[in-house]
Amino acid sequence: MKLTGQTVVLIGGSSGIGLETARQARAEGAEVVLTGRDPERLAAAAAGVGARRTAAFDAADPDALHRFFDDLGPIDHVLTTAGGAYYAPLDELDFAEARRNVDEHLWAQLHLAKAVAPHLRPSGALLFVGGTGARRPARGLILAAAMTAALPALAAGLAIELAPVRVNVIAAGFVDTPLSARLLGDELDERRRQLRDTLPIGRVVGPEDVAALALHLMTNTALTGATYDVDGGQQFVRA
Repeated sequence: MKLTGQTVVLIGGSSGIGLETARQARAEGAEVVLTGRDPERLAAAAAGVGARRTAAFDAADPDALHRFFDDLGPIDHVLTTAGGAYYAPLDELDFAEARRNVDEHLWAQLHLAKAVAPHLRPSGALLFVGGTGARRPARGLILAAAMTAALPALAAGLAIELAPVRVNVIAAGFVDTPLSARLLGDELDERRRQLRDTLPIGRVVGPEDVAALALHLMTNTALTGATYDVDGGQQFVRA
């Protein structure tokens, strides 16, 4: 069990990728700590995976982040899935919403890195979950594309500053999670069918695929400052 005796913190760990990563980390012997905004969802998730503890707070709140990690003590790995994408063409751009999105994808990640740095053990890892979908230019993707490009550069710089702690990005395409189901609604089954028909892997990427990569990045101590795609080849086809 590769993570025996280690502590893994999942920021946004009450569902989807974060929760599946917690489940797989527990199977590898880790103690897991889940955070999120909804205390009830966190409690249910914690019971399902046997989490050591939970904490309900807004990950975009720097003071809350520092209080949480200062209280937690030494840890080994942190994965964050917090923050969503904002899509709008320039002529429809809501700048207040755009600023909130930049806060979630840039400033919040910097605040997280600063808050967690004193508490990560030297063999640990900080992992950001980003995306591949906005790499191809298209109307409505100007902000999403900028954030997609910014996160790998941020992680590379942090890998130098936080060394020997390792910092990496997991860039996911469409992942079949409860969030995807909420966003797509009645269109979810059609999206799944389209992906199965077009992706080179012939199936839809699930949270277990992303979680498996996350555990590899936690345990392989030769990997830092890089971005790893897990999208089933979505960026290479019209899917």
